[in-house]
Amino acid sequence: MNTIAFFNNKGGVGKTSLVYHLAWMFADRGVSVLAVDLDPQANLTAMFLNEEELEGIWPDAEEHPATIYGAVRPILRGLGDIEAPPVVRIQPNLGLLPGDLGLSRFEDKLSAAWPNCHNSDEAAFRTMSAFHRIMAEMAGDWAELVLIDVGPNLGAINRAALIASDRVCLPLAPDLYSLQGLRNLGPTLMRWRTTWAEMKLKAPVGLSLPIGSMTPTGYVVMQHSMRDSRPVKAYQRWMDRIPQVYRAVVLGEAATDGVPKVEQDPNCLAQLKHYRSLMPLAMEAHKPMFHLKPADGAIGAHVEAVRDCRNDFLRLAQKVGASAGVSVA
Repeated sequence: MNTIAFFNNKGGVGKTSLVYHLAWMFADRGVSVLAVDLDPQANLTAMFLNEEELEGIWPDAEEHPATIYGAVRPILRGLGDIEAPPVVRIQPNLGLLPGDLGLSRFEDKLSAAWPNCHNSDEAAFRTMSAFHRIMAEMAGDWAELVLIDVGPNLGAINRAALIASDRVCLPLAPDLYSLQGLRNLGPTLMRWRTTWAEMKLKAPVGLSLPIGSMTPTGYVVMQHSMRDSRPVKAYQRWMDRIPQVYRAVVLGEAATDGVPKVEQDPNCLAQLKHYRSLMPLAMEAHKPMFHLKPADGAIGAHVEAVRDCRNDFLRLAQKVGASAGVSVA
């Protein structure tokens, strides 16, 4: 299993849209993907499934056996271990672990489990490793990549989700809030990584646990406006600060002169512009932006925008895949 989480504790940067489109792009290029929705807001699930399908997995009854909430509910009730749901097949090589608003009830259980791992408590380790074990069971031997969407906070659910991730990709908006979020996130990732490494030494033998490497793969600058193929000045001033801040707080590197700008920074995986009216069209058609056809309303200038969008996400998928040792043709 090869897991990559997409995370920023500042909301509204386009993180869920990024995971959705990357999952489709990997699948289009022949890479088998399991998309995992660990955000209790479940927006990724709503992008993949229509309303009728959502009603099917979120019934009025307390039991939701097809979602992540149903998978951890035996632990919540104190009556057993995980019950991984069947993979929801979007297409043969693209699967989904649906999210659920009920997952927020797992927050307190995870908060309590974290310190108890220091006491070699097996139940606490089963709780902390629940996401990892559910994803491993669902990915089986068919999914080459597992892409994880998480909510915009540093709470217990995200801590467990990120510990279950081999790599972490950071979507950023070119603004003050994203830079502040980066300053919160970097040291927190380092602390979680170190603490989990210490805790694992006290884990029961035979229980499948995540490595907790959370290796930074780089960042993606999202949704800036372009003028003559260059970001406008209002965004450029914040973009210019991203490479130095990323190196300092995420990679733990000392400040140096000569840090490259975003355009030349090897840690920058992509700059994705705002695709404006493509996104509403894609939401209405229930498909990724780069799948839009004239029948969906993608006519005139939209045709070139769809092509640019496809090329942007293909280049990004190739870089993200390369970081995980997965080739994308």
